[in-house]
Amino acid sequence: MALTKNITLKSLDVEAFEVEEAVAVKSQMIKHMIEDNYVDNKVPLPKATNKILAEVIKYCKKHVDANCIDEKPSEDELKAWEADFVKVD
Repeated sequence: MALTKNITLKSLDVEAFEVEEAVAVKSQMIKHMIEDNYVDNKVPLPKATNKILAEVIKYCKKHVDANCIDEKPSEDELKAWEADFVKVD
């Protein structure tokens, strides 16, 4: 059984979100921050609110899960999910 590395992302509101590294690195910005200068698996994201960071994590997790599950969604299903996901106020 492979152990997964967790990363803690801290929002502007100082809320901590613990996610698997595979989820965090789906965001290129977060990936570069991890590669460059994070300490103790904690990455500060001072321009992201709790709400926005939670949505970024949700999006990244969906894409990680889509590549890991036995029954992968089709490209059309994933695009439909993304189209619905970006419908925000």
